[in-house]
Amino acid sequence: MKKVIVGTKSMVVSPHYLASQAGERILQQGGNAFDAAVAVSACLAVVYPHMTGLGGDSFWLAYHAEKKKVRSYNGSGRSGSKVTRDKYKGKEAIPFRGIESVITVPGMVDSWDAVLREYGRMSLKEVLAPAIEYAENGFPVSNDQYENTVKSIELLQSDKDMAKVFLPEGKVPNTFSKFVQKNLGCTLQSLADKGRDDFYKGDLAKRIISSIQKKGGLLTEQDFAAHQGEWSEPLSSTYRDYTIFQVPPNSQGFVGLMILNILENFDLSAIPHESYEYYHLLVEAVKKSFQDRNNHLTDPVWHNIPLEKLLSKEYAKELAASISFDHTCDLPTQPVGSDTAHAAVVDEDGNAVSFIQSLYFEFGSGIIAGDTGITMQNRGSFFSLDADHINALEPNKRTFHTLMPAMAFKEDKPYVLYGTQGGEGQPQTQTVMITRMLDYGMDPQAAISGPRFVWGRTWGEKTQELKIEGRVANDVLEKLQKLGHSVNRVDDYAGIMGHANAILIDEQGFFYGGVDPRSDGAAVGR
Repeated sequence: MKKVIVGTKSMVVSPHYLASQAGERILQQGGNAFDAAVAVSACLAVVYPHMTGLGGDSFWLAYHAEKKKVRSYNGSGRSGSKVTRDKYKGKEAIPFRGIESVITVPGMVDSWDAVLREYGRMSLKEVLAPAIEYAENGFPVSNDQYENTVKSIELLQSDKDMAKVFLPEGKVPNTFSKFVQKNLGCTLQSLADKGRDDFYKGDLAKRIISSIQKKGGLLTEQDFAAHQGEWSEPLSSTYRDYTIFQVPPNSQGFVGLMILNILENFDLSAIPHESYEYYHLLVEAVKKSFQDRNNHLTDPVWHNIPLEKLLSKEYAKELAASISFDHTCDLPTQPVGSDTAHAAVVDEDGNAVSFIQSLYFEFGSGIIAGDTGITMQNRGSFFSLDADHINALEPNKRTFHTLMPAMAFKEDKPYVLYGTQGGEGQPQTQTVMITRMLDYGMDPQAAISGPRFVWGRTWGEKTQELKIEGRVANDVLEKLQKLGHSVNRVDDYAGIMGHANAILIDEQGFFYGGVDPRSDGAAVGR
């Protein structure tokens, strides 16, 4: 069992140990938390290539200690100007994989530039150095990459560029074998030399678009050139004595606040941890919040999302009152993918970053843009082809996004930075983590390592059920089943629970780092 890591000056957590080490390396070279966070993000795009990459999106929460202000950055892309529902005539839905799912501009590279320009001390070239090194010289294949490659072998074989990278010599690379991505290394070096605009307006953009269009894709050079992420005010709400921050829509972050607003109406200290009442209450609060999310979440430019009502304490009381401890409620959901990576960094000056990035499904669309080494995301496949659907596909629109990094503040200072992989599982696991820390006094590692659940159809699952880890007591599972939950007991440390991590800052100024035992991650503090 992993033990919590405690640092006195800084802390970096991520789902891959090499990425965490890269962040610490940047801090030791004089960078701040923002520099280190971009280094971690870029490194994850190399050493965690099945879960994230330059062809994906990201969302950021950034706290600047001197300015005493939290801001959010939306690094998600819009659908192309030529992407319309008519392009999918005869189809019930946008395909999850293949070139037809490549319909949104990747926003992550833009977010690196934005974060560094606003808060960084170092150049893009300096913070990309660790990622370039691992891409060009190789790194050991992780257990998670190996398992996902085996699972996705047919997808990887369907695109010759994907196969060339991820199935060298036509085979699944063994765990701990050296994995080299020369083309991706060249792409990162080009970005280091030429900057953000090479990806969106330069030669690199032209190469990406040329490959996409040759494969039948709809994105254009104009779509890439027009991309711009945005800084904004984060959403916030109180939970007991804490203030919780989430990124605003098109992220589902407000769901994390809604769930805590509901739970605030219950005395969790009187509910034993890991009891059937604990799990039932959290699952029912999740369902109540998901109902509003499904009805409203999309690009806020296209729909007025009633956040004032949804985040009001009065509305939370109504939802809490509708929860019964005698039975469960049903809520229809649709399959949601999730290949995601959350990470967080805190430096000795008190700057703090919680961020998350994704290709959506594992290996995204299953398409690499020619010789760039960039795997393209399939995030746009979540758009609906129903014109009356809240998240209906339109040109130049952002889709419903599952990514949601979080922060909890205590007395106006960062207290917990947290997040997780897992599609619909993200608000669920976040709720488990934060209630364990705030209501039950657990350290981040204990909160993450404890038994978890995920309800619904995350990871593209076709069945709606309550998956819960095998370490939960038999009588608890039996009682949940009697309440009406469709309980599916899974492995003790099931990968379907996602990869979570967190940093807690105590009153002494010490940094407690926790990473998921289900991942290849590490907490690195000093």
